[in-house]
Amino acid sequence: MAKTFHLDIIATDRVFFQGECEHLVVTAIDGKLGILPGHQALVTSLPTGELKYLVDGKWYYAAISEGFMEVMPDFAVILADTCELPGEIDIKRAEEAKRRAEEKLRQKQSIMEYYHTEAALNRAINRLKISQKKFN
Repeated sequence: MAKTFHLDIIATDRVFFQGECEHLVVTAIDGKLGILPGHQALVTSLPTGELKYLVDGKWYYAAISEGFMEVMPDFAVILADTCELPGEIDIKRAEEAKRRAEEKLRQKQSIMEYYHTEAALNRAINRLKISQKKFN
């Protein structure tokens, strides 16, 4: 069995990563998934969450927001709205977004506005959490 598989991580604004990967761990809609070479085929949606992947024995972490993932035995493709390494995250901006979303949640809003605000809060919290990870 192969020791690596090809991984493409594509965000709306850039190709985030393309290359060989030894292991991928991603937060999927129904929990964390670990992907190794030869994994069974699957397609799943990805909520805002953490992504980590192992390349040449070194783990890399990223914050992703909403997307999809396709896995085949020899490759995986992630399409996400955004994807950021810990060192790329503007902590002040993320803290301000979190504060704004928390304040807006205290106000009366429509159901749709509530869901948008809740999603914004989740993105800000995730970015702050990932910004604390070791970055390469």
